[in-house]
Amino acid sequence: MFIYPQMYRKLKRGPQVILPKDIGIIITFSGIDKNSICVDAGTGSGWLAVSLARVAKAVYSYDMRDDFIAIAEKNRQILGLDNLVLKKGDVLDRIDEKDVDMIALDMPSSDKALPNAKKALAPGGRVVGYLPHMEQVKAFVKKLNSLKFEDIYTVEVNVRDMLVREEGIRPSTKGIWHTAYLVFAKKQEGRIRP
Repeated sequence: MFIYPQMYRKLKRGPQVILPKDIGIIITFSGIDKNSICVDAGTGSGWLAVSLARVAKAVYSYDMRDDFIAIAEKNRQILGLDNLVLKKGDVLDRIDEKDVDMIALDMPSSDKALPNAKKALAPGGRVVGYLPHMEQVKAFVKKLNSLKFEDIYTVEVNVRDMLVREEGIRPSTKGIWHTAYLVFAKKQEGRIRP
Protein backbone atom coordinates (compact mmCIF):
# COMPACT_ATOMS: atom_id res chain seq x y z
CA MET A 1 0.00 0.00 0.00
CA PHE A 2 1.35 3.42 -0.97
CA ILE A 3 2.07 5.68 1.99
CA TYR A 4 1.86 9.43 1.53
CA PRO A 5 4.61 11.68 2.91
CA GLN A 6 3.84 12.92 6.43
CA MET A 7 2.70 16.41 5.40
CA TYR A 8 -0.03 15.07 3.10
CA ARG A 9 -1.45 12.76 5.78
CA LYS A 10 -2.63 15.86 7.69
CA LEU A 11 -4.37 17.49 4.73
CA LYS A 12 -8.10 17.41 4.00
CA ARG A 13 -9.44 15.93 0.79
CA GLY A 14 -12.60 16.70 -1.10
CA PRO A 15 -12.25 16.60 -4.87
CA GLN A 16 -9.51 14.61 -6.58
CA VAL A 17 -6.05 15.87 -5.66
CA ILE A 18 -2.75 16.20 -7.47
CA LEU A 19 -0.59 13.57 -5.79
CA PRO A 20 2.92 14.04 -4.37
CA LYS A 21 4.46 12.06 -7.25
CA ASP A 22 3.24 14.70 -9.71
CA ILE A 23 3.74 17.67 -7.37
CA GLY A 24 7.46 16.91 -7.08
CA ILE A 25 7.88 16.86 -10.85
CA ILE A 26 5.84 20.06 -11.26
CA ILE A 27 8.02 21.91 -8.75
CA THR A 28 11.27 20.53 -10.14
CA PHE A 29 10.58 20.89 -13.87
CA SER A 30 9.04 24.37 -13.55
CA GLY A 31 12.11 25.59 -11.65
CA ILE A 32 10.25 27.52 -8.97
CA ASP A 33 12.09 28.68 -5.89
CA LYS A 34 11.75 31.00 -2.88
CA ASN A 35 11.55 34.06 -5.17
CA SER A 36 8.84 32.67 -7.47
CA ILE A 37 5.29 33.94 -7.91
CA CYS A 38 2.90 31.13 -8.91
CA VAL A 39 -0.70 30.81 -10.04
CA ASP A 40 -2.64 27.57 -9.57
CA ALA A 41 -5.91 27.26 -11.47
CA GLY A 42 -8.31 24.57 -10.37
CA THR A 43 -7.59 24.66 -6.62
CA GLY A 44 -9.63 21.59 -5.77
CA SER A 45 -8.50 20.44 -2.30
CA GLY A 46 -5.45 22.66 -2.58
CA TRP A 47 -2.72 20.02 -2.38
CA LEU A 48 -0.73 21.56 -5.22
CA ALA A 49 -1.36 25.10 -3.96
CA VAL A 50 -0.06 24.37 -0.45
CA SER A 51 2.91 22.46 -1.85
CA LEU A 52 3.84 25.38 -4.10
CA ALA A 53 3.42 27.79 -1.18
CA ARG A 54 5.96 25.81 0.87
CA VAL A 55 8.54 26.57 -1.84
CA ALA A 56 7.52 29.82 -3.58
CA LYS A 57 7.37 33.43 -2.45
CA ALA A 58 3.63 33.74 -3.24
CA VAL A 59 0.90 31.51 -4.67
CA TYR A 60 -2.50 32.62 -5.98
CA SER A 61 -4.95 29.76 -6.43
CA TYR A 62 -8.21 30.13 -8.39
CA ASP A 63 -11.32 27.98 -8.23
CA MET A 64 -14.96 28.50 -9.18
CA ARG A 65 -16.42 26.54 -6.25
CA ASP A 66 -16.78 27.86 -2.71
CA ASP A 67 -16.79 24.34 -1.22
CA PHE A 68 -13.41 23.55 -2.81
CA ILE A 69 -11.95 26.86 -1.66
CA ALA A 70 -13.15 26.07 1.88
CA ILE A 71 -11.27 22.73 1.87
CA ALA A 72 -8.14 24.39 0.50
CA GLU A 73 -8.44 27.10 3.18
CA LYS A 74 -8.43 24.40 5.89
CA ASN A 75 -5.28 22.93 4.34
CA ARG A 76 -3.68 26.37 4.16
CA GLN A 77 -4.42 26.85 7.87
CA ILE A 78 -3.17 23.36 8.82
CA LEU A 79 0.20 24.22 7.32
CA GLY A 80 0.18 27.85 8.46
CA LEU A 81 0.86 29.30 5.01
CA ASP A 82 0.51 33.09 4.82
CA ASN A 83 1.84 33.30 1.26
CA LEU A 84 -1.11 31.42 -0.28
CA VAL A 85 -4.10 33.46 -1.49
CA LEU A 86 -7.24 31.53 -2.44
CA LYS A 87 -9.42 33.31 -4.99
CA LYS A 88 -12.86 32.60 -6.37
CA GLY A 89 -12.61 33.19 -10.08
CA ASP A 90 -12.34 31.77 -13.57
CA VAL A 91 -8.96 32.01 -15.30
CA LEU A 92 -10.79 31.66 -18.62
CA ASP A 93 -12.02 35.21 -17.94
CA ARG A 94 -8.81 36.65 -16.49
CA ILE A 95 -5.75 36.17 -14.33
CA ASP A 96 -5.19 39.21 -12.13
CA GLU A 97 -1.50 38.62 -11.41
CA LYS A 98 1.25 39.79 -13.78
CA ASP A 99 4.91 38.79 -14.28
CA VAL A 100 4.19 35.35 -12.85
CA ASP A 101 6.96 32.73 -12.86
CA MET A 102 4.73 29.63 -13.11
CA ILE A 103 1.09 28.87 -13.83
CA ALA A 104 -0.38 25.40 -13.22
CA LEU A 105 -3.64 24.57 -14.99
CA ASP A 106 -5.66 21.65 -13.56
CA MET A 107 -9.12 22.19 -14.96
CA PRO A 108 -11.38 21.14 -17.82
CA SER A 109 -10.44 22.78 -21.11
CA SER A 110 -7.10 24.03 -19.77
CA ASP A 111 -6.07 24.88 -23.32
CA LYS A 112 -8.67 27.67 -23.34
CA ALA A 113 -6.89 29.32 -20.38
CA LEU A 114 -3.54 29.53 -22.19
CA PRO A 115 -4.04 33.00 -23.76
CA ASN A 116 -4.66 34.48 -20.29
CA ALA A 117 -1.80 32.45 -18.86
CA LYS A 118 0.55 33.83 -21.49
CA LYS A 119 -0.47 37.41 -20.64
CA ALA A 120 0.14 36.78 -16.92
CA LEU A 121 3.51 35.04 -17.30
CA ALA A 122 6.79 36.90 -17.13
CA PRO A 123 9.13 36.37 -20.12
CA GLY A 124 10.65 32.92 -19.59
CA GLY A 125 7.83 31.95 -17.21
CA ARG A 126 6.52 28.38 -17.26
CA VAL A 127 3.07 26.93 -17.71
CA VAL A 128 2.14 23.41 -16.61
CA GLY A 129 -0.93 21.50 -17.73
CA TYR A 130 -2.21 18.66 -15.54
CA LEU A 131 -4.20 16.64 -18.06
CA PRO A 132 -5.78 13.21 -17.42
CA HIS A 133 -6.48 12.35 -21.09
CA MET A 134 -4.31 12.25 -24.22
CA GLU A 135 -6.93 14.19 -26.17
CA GLN A 136 -6.47 17.04 -23.66
CA VAL A 137 -2.71 16.86 -24.15
CA LYS A 138 -3.15 17.15 -27.91
CA ALA A 139 -5.40 20.24 -27.61
CA PHE A 140 -3.11 21.80 -24.99
CA VAL A 141 0.08 21.32 -27.04
CA LYS A 142 -1.63 22.55 -30.20
CA LYS A 143 -2.64 25.76 -28.38
CA LEU A 144 0.86 26.15 -26.87
CA ASN A 145 2.34 25.94 -30.38
CA SER A 146 -0.13 28.48 -31.77
CA LEU A 147 0.79 30.89 -28.94
CA LYS A 148 4.53 30.41 -29.68
CA PHE A 149 5.47 28.79 -26.36
CA GLU A 150 8.89 27.10 -26.27
CA ASP A 151 10.45 24.01 -24.69
CA ILE A 152 7.19 22.05 -24.82
CA TYR A 153 7.39 18.55 -23.35
CA THR A 154 5.06 16.01 -21.83
CA VAL A 155 5.70 13.41 -19.13
CA GLU A 156 3.78 10.82 -17.17
CA VAL A 157 4.93 9.82 -13.69
CA ASN A 158 4.29 6.33 -12.30
CA VAL A 159 5.26 5.05 -8.85
CA ARG A 160 5.78 1.35 -8.08
CA ASP A 161 5.99 0.05 -4.54
CA MET A 162 8.73 -2.49 -3.96
CA LEU A 163 8.44 -5.60 -1.81
CA VAL A 164 11.63 -6.00 0.19
CA ARG A 165 11.66 -9.41 1.85
CA GLU A 166 14.21 -11.92 3.01
CA GLU A 167 13.54 -14.19 0.04
CA GLY A 168 14.00 -11.40 -2.49
CA ILE A 169 13.07 -7.99 -3.74
CA ARG A 170 10.54 -7.37 -6.48
CA PRO A 171 7.91 -4.84 -7.53
CA SER A 172 4.64 -5.20 -5.65
CA THR A 173 1.35 -5.48 -7.48
CA LYS A 174 0.36 -2.10 -6.04
CA GLY A 175 1.38 1.38 -6.99
CA ILE A 176 0.12 4.69 -8.25
CA TRP A 177 0.02 4.45 -11.98
CA HIS A 178 -1.65 6.92 -14.31
CA THR A 179 -3.02 10.08 -12.73
CA ALA A 180 -2.39 12.61 -15.48
CA TYR A 181 0.00 13.74 -18.15
CA LEU A 182 2.07 16.79 -17.29
CA VAL A 183 2.76 19.24 -20.11
CA PHE A 184 5.42 21.90 -19.53
CA ALA A 185 6.16 24.93 -21.69
CA LYS A 186 8.03 28.23 -21.46
CA LYS A 187 6.86 31.66 -22.54
CA GLN A 188 9.33 33.16 -25.00
CA GLU A 189 11.85 35.48 -23.47
CA GLY A 190 12.25 38.92 -25.00
CA ARG A 191 14.27 38.81 -28.19
CA ILE A 192 16.91 41.40 -29.00
CA ARG A 193 16.74 42.25 -32.67
CA PRO A 194 19.81 43.63 -34.46
